[in-house]
Amino acid sequence: MRTQIAVIDYGSQYSQLIVRRLRALGYFSKLYLPGHWDEVGRPAAVVLSGGPARVNEAGAPDVDFEHLQALGCPVLGVCYGMQLLNRKFGGNVAHCGDREYGPVTMEVRHADDLLKNLPAESTIWMSHSDSVSDLPAGCEVLAVNPRGTPVAVRWNERFFGIQFHPEVSHTEYGTEILRNFLELSGEQPAFTMDRFKDQLIEDTRREIAGRKVVCAVSGGVDSTVLAMLLHAAGADMHPIFVDNGLLRSNEGDEVVEQFRRLGIEVDRVDATDRFLSRLAGITDPEEKRRRIGDEFIDVFFSHAGSVELLAQGTLYPDVIESATSGSQASRIKTHHNRVDRILELQAEGRLLEPLAELFKDEVRELGAALNIPHDMLHRHPFPGPGLAVRVVGEITPARLEVCRAADAIFIGELKQSGWYDKVWQAGTALLPVRTVGVKGDERTYEEAVSLRAVTSVDAMTADWSPLPADLLARVSNKILNRVAGINRVLYDISTKPPAGIEWE
Repeated sequence: MRTQIAVIDYGSQYSQLIVRRLRALGYFSKLYLPGHWDEVGRPAAVVLSGGPARVNEAGAPDVDFEHLQALGCPVLGVCYGMQLLNRKFGGNVAHCGDREYGPVTMEVRHADDLLKNLPAESTIWMSHSDSVSDLPAGCEVLAVNPRGTPVAVRWNERFFGIQFHPEVSHTEYGTEILRNFLELSGEQPAFTMDRFKDQLIEDTRREIAGRKVVCAVSGGVDSTVLAMLLHAAGADMHPIFVDNGLLRSNEGDEVVEQFRRLGIEVDRVDATDRFLSRLAGITDPEEKRRRIGDEFIDVFFSHAGSVELLAQGTLYPDVIESATSGSQASRIKTHHNRVDRILELQAEGRLLEPLAELFKDEVRELGAALNIPHDMLHRHPFPGPGLAVRVVGEITPARLEVCRAADAIFIGELKQSGWYDKVWQAGTALLPVRTVGVKGDERTYEEAVSLRAVTSVDAMTADWSPLPADLLARVSNKILNRVAGINRVLYDISTKPPAGIEWE
């Protein structure tokens, strides 16, 4: 599908959120690194994102201003993008004193095309320490903050800048501002998931080019949609389900049955002993992920033999959090599908990741367009390394069983109470902490589990779910009475950021 709106990524944590907002408005948008204009082509509009750099610093990310002007389309600079454009037009950027972060009132001075139909005052979300100064001749101030600092400007009929984030929900009329900008492109909304599905099937068929595809499946939403997409593209597919011994209670059998319902027979490989052997004595989270990723690939190659093409259900949050080659972001954690051997396959042209530009909610939309049943599409996300990142510390068969048993009680109660579909992801972590307790008349010194349920859209940010006290009480009571080795149950009320969704 032709890119209608190109978002140039200067490293903001919100860059991909801009893409999502634009797609939600019906315009197909993609993220590009600065300078990759050959990939961008001729979009109908361009957005320059925010970023952590400072425009006045040596080596700060730049833009080919002449090329940008030659495109002849509307351009919107957001935060860093606004400051960069102001410099290009002949103005300056200066430190604004105290960092401006959080909700601020915006006062509209000129309700032009960008700010049309907005009230005189509204709330915006700011996050910066520099701002534009010495505006060039002809630049019009459209809106200011309470300090009188410009937060929306227009340099000419096609170039605009805003010193706030319209893509976050905290900006009261952010969607309207983006819609106003998109209308300046002259393009009509054309992005729907049904159209995208057809294009993705066509692109996938072309990329496969007759090669046999080894498809990694886990039963999660991502790999399930991937398998159905490959099936729809007519792929010669060998779906392999690696049972790594790090799954939840009865999960292996459930995965096989799920794909059978879809008309897909998977090749189940029980590699429990191999994985647990590799993890014996390992407590470092990064080392756990690295070993699981390496072993995962070893199992594939040893079981599948000669592999022409490996398919994965990698999503954009996996890519951005792993901060692989070319990313502006710093590494947050290593994903099992972004270890070195996967990157080698990618360099050899033997890796297929057709979902890598999508968020979880978009993958679910795609799955619905592929006629995947609701219960499969709305299964909670589960980390690739499985319980290895929920059993904190050393992985042993006994500790895995304790975590499984507690988790089964938690998930079962969520489903029975109707809360399972109200939260985005839930799970149980076993902590390497022993606490004093009393069972019967005896003192105990046993481990603790932490329950976690969060709401999210794309895993980039998450908030804890306010589960009812009576539900938590039932879960705690059952775990303490039925799971040997546990004498304390905690509920995690941390947001992401600063905490991750998983413990490791």
